[in-house]
Amino acid sequence: MDDIEAIKQLKARYCRLLDTKDWAGYRQLFTDDVTMDTTDSGGGVVTGVDDFLAFLVDVLGDTVTVHQCHTPEIAVTSPTEATGIWAMEDLVRFADGTELRGYGHYHETYRRDDSDSDGEGGGWRIASSTLTRLRMDITPAVPGRTATP
Repeated sequence: MDDIEAIKQLKARYCRLLDTKDWAGYRQLFTDDVTMDTTDSGGGVVTGVDDFLAFLVDVLGDTVTVHQCHTPEIAVTSPTEATGIWAMEDLVRFADGTELRGYGHYHETYRRDDSDSDGEGGGWRIASSTLTRLRMDITPAVPGRTATP
């Protein structure tokens, strides 16, 4: 599989594992020193995969989420580095029934690691991601609507 296709599959797993709350699988998508910037969405900048995962579980662990990423612009800049921009749309239903529908872009860097300690190689991983928002529509909770689908 070529590098661009591998990065597309990485991002597809990002959406699926986040939405299914497969936190162990999701963790494997990132470099250990990943930097995640969600400032534009009301979050902050988190460095380190374990700190980011703890933040994410706290914020989205009891929500229903649907993430879609489209129209990737991927550039492989060296044998071990790449950049990408993805158009995105997400829906987040919070535990109280409030819904957020967002539109924007992920601006990412990727790093290829073929020398994992287990000898199997990790392939491409997300090294940094900045989520920028063009729009966020928030629908207040409706009595009887909860986070469960």
